[in-house]
Amino acid sequence: MRSTVAILGAGAWGTTAAKLIAEKGHEVFIWCHENEVAVEINSQHTNKRFLPGISLPLGIRAFNSVEDTVSGREFLIIAVPSIYLLNIVKQLIQVPSIREGKIAIAVITKGFFETEKGPALIIDALEDYLPGFYRKALVYIAGPSHAEEAARGKITGLISASRSPKNAIRFRYLLKSSRLLVFASLDVRGVQVAAAAKNVIAIAFGIMDALKTKGGEEGGMFGDNTESLLLAAGLNEIQILGMAMGATHPETFASISGVGDLDVTCRSVYGRNRRFGREIIEKNILGSFKSIDDILIHIGEIGYLPEGIAAARAVQILAERHRLKMPLCTGLYQILNKELKPLEFLRNFLKNME
Repeated sequence: MRSTVAILGAGAWGTTAAKLIAEKGHEVFIWCHENEVAVEINSQHTNKRFLPGISLPLGIRAFNSVEDTVSGREFLIIAVPSIYLLNIVKQLIQVPSIREGKIAIAVITKGFFETEKGPALIIDALEDYLPGFYRKALVYIAGPSHAEEAARGKITGLISASRSPKNAIRFRYLLKSSRLLVFASLDVRGVQVAAAAKNVIAIAFGIMDALKTKGGEEGGMFGDNTESLLLAAGLNEIQILGMAMGATHPETFASISGVGDLDVTCRSVYGRNRRFGREIIEKNILGSFKSIDDILIHIGEIGYLPEGIAAARAVQILAERHRLKMPLCTGLYQILNKELKPLEFLRNFLKNME
């Protein structure tokens, strides 16, 4: 059955989702922040800026207007970066189809939502902004899924999580194919925490990876064994935070949305957060910034968007709020806030694990 699908965000994953859904015969409408990206998608059927080397199906139409993209569609997938999400939601609630609750909504954005009360899970925050029709009906989609590989047909797995089993399954069938495996889950909070917090661990992993490559007195103590130790410690902290924030299924963290997503984010060459961690060592990319807030204000100067920076700040606030001991995430926050040197952090962290 042919459906109409709106996607907000023409970054790598938004464009990939549009491609995969359009290839199944659905009609896809994608919102682009940049006018030149919309023009290119409509005229050349490519998105060289965010998904180079990929040809897009003719069944994708791009717009610069949120309302034109969303109005009258059956499904909506939100794929804008978390730091820009509030502005998009404010536009969404003006769309008649949204006000009337006629569109099924899913989110693939990873991170936390900034509110007046501090960081919140994205689905929780959206339920507060959107009409009451959407309470306990929103879907969150995540998993070990670099867009660059999924767009090229590499076998990929995702979790479609919602407190509405019906909606989780609707989006599962919208997305799934022979090369895109999609599993339904009821643990929408656990999946969200895993998707957001893993980016923090990936920055720390990138730092260690760069030190290991550098070798010498500083990096000679780090190896594959150490990386696995870091991954295990990171997964433990993700689960601690997830359970404190209302995760309902501990096995979520042993699934593809937990350990699977963490592993690929830390190890893949496509990972922006891993890259940022490496560049802290290789390029002294933190050199001109005064604090983590300064980084977030001037994040465009980096040239790409490591969502783990905002997530590190959010995780630190949440850990303090819930009185959680999360030394790995706290140490990474202190590095970004210019309170601690990377090598000092890793030495202290590993010593305190004894």
